Amino acid sequence: MDIMTEEHVILVDETDSELGTMEKMKAHRKGVLHRAFSAFVFNSKGELLLQQRAHSKYHSGGLWTNTCCSHPRLGETVETAAERRLVEEMGMTCTFSTHFSFVYRATLDSDLVEHELDHVLFGYTDQIPRPNPLEVVSWRYQTLDSIQEDIDSDESQFTEWFKICFDRVNSLQSLKTES
Repeated sequence: MDIMTEEHVILVDETDSELGTMEKMKAHRKGVLHRAFSAFVFNSKGELLLQQRAHSKYHSGGLWTNTCCSHPRLGETVETAAERRLVEEMGMTCTFSTHFSFVYRATLDSDLVEHELDHVLFGYTDQIPRPNPLEVVSWRYQTLDSIQEDIDSDESQFTEWFKICFDRVNSLQSLKTES
């Protein structure tokens, strides 16, 4: 059986209170609000590790996005889930801390809807990624200014959630490097 049909997401309200679970693809077809996370890994130069999603992903294939993202499992913190998915997607480890969250709804390819309360986490490491080719087709470290130029030039090459939260990530990371 396909792993996507076995995975469940945690349904939440806009305050992140748990309401139950639903099979992941069903939640994405119905557009039901559920918990998610987006992990951003920075190196010691302050560059962000981006991944290009594998073309075979169930949505947003081939688009550039943050280091890794997914959904926590029932009973799993978003930090633990991010650490798990970083290993599964990028073949590397680091510790994460949550910096903010936001709710968004976006219609994607394959008639799917992302309606997520997305927790945004930051981690720091100089490890070299060893990505899983089923998850990631390419990767690069890039300065935040350069990423902003790429978004301004052609935003269609990036995932919806990445475009929504990038300005805030950029502001928070810039504050960190100034101090």
